[in-house]
Amino acid sequence: MEFLINLILLLFLSAVTVAIIGVRNLFAVVVLGGAYSFLMATLLIAMDAVDVGMTEAAVGAGVSTVLLLSALHLTKTDESPARHSNVLPIALSVLTGLILVYGTWDLPRYGDSENPMNTYVGAEYLERSIPETTVPNVVTSVLASYRGYDTLGETVVIFTAGIGVLMLLKGRRRREDEDGEEGRRS
Repeated sequence: MEFLINLILLLFLSAVTVAIIGVRNLFAVVVLGGAYSFLMATLLIAMDAVDVGMTEAAVGAGVSTVLLLSALHLTKTDESPARHSNVLPIALSVLTGLILVYGTWDLPRYGDSENPMNTYVGAEYLERSIPETTVPNVVTSVLASYRGYDTLGETVVIFTAGIGVLMLLKGRRRREDEDGEEGRRS
């Protein structure tokens, strides 16, 4: 049953990917990107990576979608018509997917107790986490100490996106103020 759920989610992810390639409307691309992030979060939760899945849902499907939709609203861009067919991007996406699937054939089975991750790395984190970091929660110690630079980088990306949206909002307010002053002068 678990295999069937994962397969259905992967098929939905593939369908959304093909739809993103075929769509020319930026609004539709952002909405489909949010749907892709939500499906990916669902897949991660189904694979017992709840912390990563919830982060993907909050940042990918939530915050990123809202920020991109806000940017589209503020920039009011006109889209150019398609100049070529979508056959090449779709073929390239399928080829990349096949290469990625081929690359996973030699990996140990998912959830296998004899997997090196379960026999060595996971046990090391559990054994050494509290003595090395003095943080009582193993997940927190991994995210804040062992992967601290990665977490800092993710925070910087989110902060930069927020600053970008604020700059767009400020530019819009300035244009509205200038338009209002010109109207009063006339």
